[in-house]
Amino acid sequence: MQTHARKLLVIIGESALEKSLVSDARRFGAHGYTITDVRGGGERGDREARWEADRSIEMKVICEEAVAAKLAQHVLDRYAANYAVTLFTADVGIFRPQKF
Repeated sequence: MQTHARKLLVIIGESALEKSLVSDARRFGAHGYTITDVRGGGERGDREARWEADRSIEMKVICEEAVAAKLAQHVLDRYAANYAVTLFTADVGIFRPQKF
């Protein structure tokens, strides 16, 4: 079965960023996204989601490589200095290119 190359951009960050990240993703050309509530810890402490300000989200965006690069750079420039944010990409093969 033929697949089409795209980038998976994963952004893990404080839940307070959710609305801004959704707006940013759309503005930079992403056609869609998936967001889940997550827990974890790192250099800025543990996030156990016991109260609203302690929640984290994971946002997944499958898109063209240029969109992923622009969105990732924007997130790093705008949010990384003041929020707990982790980003990574992976190459993925998708089956319905018109969706991405």
